[in-house]
Amino acid sequence: MADQPALDMDIDVVTARVLLPLALPGAYDYAVPGDLEVCPGDFVRVPLGPREVTGVVWDALPQGVESRPVEREKLKAIVSRFDAPPLPDVVRQFVDWVAAYTLSPPGAVLRLAMRVPQALEPAPTIIGYRLSGEEPPRVTPQRQRVLEILRETGPQLARPAREISEMAGVGTSVVTGLAKTGALDRIEMPGERAFAEPDGDIQGPKLSAPQMSAARGLADHVGQGFAATLLDGVTGAGKTEVYFEAVAEALRQGKQVLVMLPEIALTPQLLKRFETRFGAPPAPWHSDLSQKERRRIWRGVAEGRAHVVVGARSALFLPYTDLGLIVVDEEHESAFKQEEGVIYNARDMAVARASLGDIPIVLASATPSLETVVNVQRGRYERLVLPERHGAARLPDVTAIDLRADAPDRGRWLSPSLVSATTETLAAGDQAMLFLNRRGYAPLTLCRTCGHRFECPNCDAWLVEHRFRRELQCHHCGTRVPTPHSCPECGAENSLAACGPGVERIAEEAVERFPDARLSVLSSDHLHGPEATQEAVGQITRQEVDLVVGTQVVAKGHNFPNLTLVGVVDADLGLTGGDLRAAERTYQLLHQVAGRAGRGQKPGRVFLQTYMPHHKVMQALVAGDRDRFLQQEAREREDAGMPPYGRLVSLILSAPELPQAMETARQMARAVPPADGVRVLGPAPAPIALLRGRHRVRFLIKATRDFQVQKYVRAWLAEVKLPNAVRLAVDVDPQSFL
Repeated sequence: MADQPALDMDIDVVTARVLLPLALPGAYDYAVPGDLEVCPGDFVRVPLGPREVTGVVWDALPQGVESRPVEREKLKAIVSRFDAPPLPDVVRQFVDWVAAYTLSPPGAVLRLAMRVPQALEPAPTIIGYRLSGEEPPRVTPQRQRVLEILRETGPQLARPAREISEMAGVGTSVVTGLAKTGALDRIEMPGERAFAEPDGDIQGPKLSAPQMSAARGLADHVGQGFAATLLDGVTGAGKTEVYFEAVAEALRQGKQVLVMLPEIALTPQLLKRFETRFGAPPAPWHSDLSQKERRRIWRGVAEGRAHVVVGARSALFLPYTDLGLIVVDEEHESAFKQEEGVIYNARDMAVARASLGDIPIVLASATPSLETVVNVQRGRYERLVLPERHGAARLPDVTAIDLRADAPDRGRWLSPSLVSATTETLAAGDQAMLFLNRRGYAPLTLCRTCGHRFECPNCDAWLVEHRFRRELQCHHCGTRVPTPHSCPECGAENSLAACGPGVERIAEEAVERFPDARLSVLSSDHLHGPEATQEAVGQITRQEVDLVVGTQVVAKGHNFPNLTLVGVVDADLGLTGGDLRAAERTYQLLHQVAGRAGRGQKPGRVFLQTYMPHHKVMQALVAGDRDRFLQQEAREREDAGMPPYGRLVSLILSAPELPQAMETARQMARAVPPADGVRVLGPAPAPIALLRGRHRVRFLIKATRDFQVQKYVRAWLAEVKLPNAVRLAVDVDPQSFL
């Protein structure tokens, strides 16, 4: 660590509050050396114990944190300031807001905005070469080719030696040799690719009258302050092209744009559509990017050179200098919820970010969340509607197959009606899709001899068989073990039985049923990264595939013009388990997957295999009456005081040993503050009571809509001291109850 600058205690010491990207309660005071000038937002290097860490000069106390004066003699000094754009004021406000709302340490939220520490260092440079105008004293054939290539492709354009050598078909030594003679100038140039500039003036495709009306409504909000708008359009209505008009207006005004997607798998398709529309690709942001590319994009956003970002939820925390529009596509998706570390819903935080920045936000969906619908009803959000598919396409017909009356053959999972419809579709030269939202081959494996069930040693969960990989896997913690040849309990060989179907088992049956069909299996186990997804989707679009068997990765965002049949193998999956949003999520997922059918010129059909054809979800899908379903769901939630008509907060304690978790939970229960308008349920074992080797106990706080639940939880936790081995996760507005 560098020596600390000496502080003269006989003069006033200038101090700065520095927030560190660590799970600490607030910013720390540091002395500012006399030869260093810092401002709020500056990235600085400071000592922390025996090491040095990078932090941000803060300017306001995070909510709920009290200032504690430090004696001047104990102050440590800032070591240095980074030559990097400061973290914008609105981003610092956003960090504080998210921390206060989610009851997270502000430093833990700051860490989300500082994921690429390499970006704080100056950009690397490389040496380029261009014509100087001087002739070399000796011209060989190789040198002549280099000179001719540079004259033809731009004499004033500097290029790396390797690029020039490849263009001319010579070694790099020929290029550097020309530079030594003075025939080429050596130019220091950026070592990173420049960002292409999307053009907001490029004319987009012709829009229908309803699309044009909605597009004008969105574009008119750009530059006019905060406004939240629900773009409510059926599947295939052209929502993307509509909100692209708002993106175009933001670009014309010189503003940055953020488009958020719930799944990385959707990124390649949107990137391609964006490049077609605006003449240049946006900057992608997701976990599959290399560190080098993440550094380039983070710095490009901070310097205002990256104009449009398309990314997952973490893209919300990039340091935009002049953000002018946020779009949240598929706003209803639960994938926008971050379930670990800082627990937050990126959709809701995006609305807060737009409000703090005084900019518009668009929430797009064919199946909007009940929270968003209620915000529209309360007048907080506007609503623009696209009631029909674009062009000649029409919504598909939906039929429920009652599995009690039309059961599959023994050991099979496709009903006779679905098999017949699939056969007809393939015979007509159209594509079909079989959908089951369950990865792997089978969700449970047991021994026929002794009944032993294969469980995860670290979680309360069964190991899922993946027959293609010949292994058993836990989908919660990732534990993998090879599929054994004999039962570990009784030793019986060839006695293991797969119970229930996964998508691989459906694919196995499909191969038997439709042997001549070209089949593709699409699930997260088979698609590793956006490029693999893009290639698989491209094969379907090019009609190189007849039958698609897939999970939710094929349910949204994809356009397959020749796909006319969707068969849902288990439409009831997800309706059980006591989840508050089980019906809503099942409806959304099935509606989205049904929307893949009939998006071209030919009509589409959807078959839902179910044991509950009279369930409100199945009835709404068959009738095509989404609004009636939402009204019924809203009445039930309101009667129960559940979100969005009430507030929920989940507190989960976890520890290596169950007694330790339970004892801490009992101590917390004794400290529950009494208050009107709130109930604390628990402690009780969490639905997944063992996860990744830690025993989990849960409290659930249920409060009225106007109750200040964050203030209540903060006061409660202030009375509790957790043992070192016990962790506490606070989830405000939980989406999952596992």
